[in-house]
Amino acid sequence: MPSAATAPSAADAQLITRTADFIREKFLHEGSGHDWEHIRRVWQVARRLAAQTSGADLLVTELGALLHDVADWKFHDGDEEAGPRAARAWLTSQQANSAVIDGVEAIIREISFKGLGVPTPMSSMEGALVQDADRLDAIGAIGVARAFAYGGHKNRSLHDPAVPPVSHDSFESYKQNTAPTINHFYEKLLHLRERMNTPAARRVADERHAYMEQFLQQFLREWEGEDVDSERSF
Repeated sequence: MPSAATAPSAADAQLITRTADFIREKFLHEGSGHDWEHIRRVWQVARRLAAQTSGADLLVTELGALLHDVADWKFHDGDEEAGPRAARAWLTSQQANSAVIDGVEAIIREISFKGLGVPTPMSSMEGALVQDADRLDAIGAIGVARAFAYGGHKNRSLHDPAVPPVSHDSFESYKQNTAPTINHFYEKLLHLRERMNTPAARRVADERHAYMEQFLQQFLREWEGEDVDSERSF
């Protein structure tokens, strides 16, 4: 069994609590699927993954999870540095250690999916844990719900068979995507299982991936009415 991650000190635990309170207040009523409950789930899953990972810095992991969506580029005109800047500003205001600030900032800068053709490796163990937790929340039943919440938030259609999925080979192409929500499964969500960093996350991803495949099969059958018995009388 791997040794557990080192528990934060009392002062570090207080910083984590203050950060959670700050993020909860900021995102409590957010409606795109990037709300406080999403962040809370990522935080808790990242903690659980860290507990199975020898040598993981739990403070950096928890702060990275809590702040990973603090200023997402999707809601800041595509500004990829909005999140790292906001995280640094918050942690600096809390007098966090400079090494912790640098570690959290790197997680936020590196974590995002940027298209099928764009590698997104994490430069730290803690970043790999937070990325896995974030990606697990994008698949399975919760992932399906969040995909449609975001699609509705962006006024996207559910599905359009005339608009095929696209393999985005650059982050700029991915950022400009306005395709129907179903395309998002083929352009991103169905590829997350193979991009998990840790064995524990891969095990969970297997089950959640299978659920999404079943959902898509049923969705497409219903879209064309194929699940209706043609001999049934109405």
